[in-house]
Amino acid sequence: MLPLYCFEFAWGSVIASWRCSCYHMRCMQANMQSFVSRIVKTLHGSSDDIGWLQSAPGMAPVEDGSARFVELLQGIRNGLHKLPDSFVYLLIPGLFSNLGPLYFVSTKRFFSKMGLACHIAKIHSEASVEQNAWELKQYIEELYWGSGKRVMLLGHSKGGVDAAAALSIYSEELRDKVAGLALVQSPYGGTPIASDILREGQVADKETRRIMEFLICKLIKGDIRALEDLTYEKRKEFVGAHKLPENIPIISFHSEASVAPGVIATLSHIAHAELPWLPQFPGEDRENDDFALAARKVPVVFPVSAAMALSALHLQLRYGEKSDGLVTCRDAEVPGSIVVKPERKLDHSWMVYSSWKKDPEDSSEVDACEMCEALLTMLVELGEERSN
Repeated sequence: MLPLYCFEFAWGSVIASWRCSCYHMRCMQANMQSFVSRIVKTLHGSSDDIGWLQSAPGMAPVEDGSARFVELLQGIRNGLHKLPDSFVYLLIPGLFSNLGPLYFVSTKRFFSKMGLACHIAKIHSEASVEQNAWELKQYIEELYWGSGKRVMLLGHSKGGVDAAAALSIYSEELRDKVAGLALVQSPYGGTPIASDILREGQVADKETRRIMEFLICKLIKGDIRALEDLTYEKRKEFVGAHKLPENIPIISFHSEASVAPGVIATLSHIAHAELPWLPQFPGEDRENDDFALAARKVPVVFPVSAAMALSALHLQLRYGEKSDGLVTCRDAEVPGSIVVKPERKLDHSWMVYSSWKKDPEDSSEVDACEMCEALLTMLVELGEERSN
């Protein structure tokens, strides 16, 4: 009996070891397949999503308005300003605009000097698209009822997406209050930058999301949905559920960033930092002395042009797509809109800093103020053509 018992025990041990080995082999195989799948998904990235608006069924075709834009811009540079004061002009800044105090400030001042009613939307740019759409709806209605004039909208980057969302969700309330919308470098179809960062199922997806949640939610007190709403998945879902009103003229402006080697060495002046700890000199009036106040401000420089150039080069090499560094040209074209494609190389941050670094004695350089005026003038013309 003892030899038989030992044989049964040995046989059972062999079977158990075999089953355990098979289980571990299956686990290793599943882990390997999952790892390979993550690598493939990471490498594939947004290849199938870029430009999806052009191939989606039921989307209206776009029309090229670049030639007319150039004519209007040239006229503005020659002193021909045709923007009427019968509208209120609302500028909507993009993502992280709360960190850039110069955002749209020079453009607003430029319009105000022409006697135009111009405002910068005071929204939390790091909030979700739907939250900002609601706030913009309130803002537009307040401007309309306060002035009795319809509102012209110009949104840069995510600001254009927020403005388009307001018109899409609240079309019944805003259709008679908004005269036009210009989206400048706006990821209406989404952006591969946001999608590649937040895509689930790719390598280190959970770790990457935790880092972004810390940066956006904890560090700058924003909402992770502000970035998530710009992914292709969310944009497809939103555009499919909310259509833009057909009676409002829309312009899509997109550009291509320069990837020349010289751009990488460029530092751009984007903000000022206060130095309150500097001592007050004898006889100095800190409240009224402009020179003293200016002395306590130092320029904050950041190689933003270099960053945009490297990002544009990355998107070009990886996907073969032209972009301004953050938004591809195809994703910035709103179906049914008039598309403006400038010949000049402009990265995604030109709207923020171009007017501040311009040399007053250099009349050959076009800045953001003049381009915004040309876009809004074009919107006015489109509205007049539709009403006739």
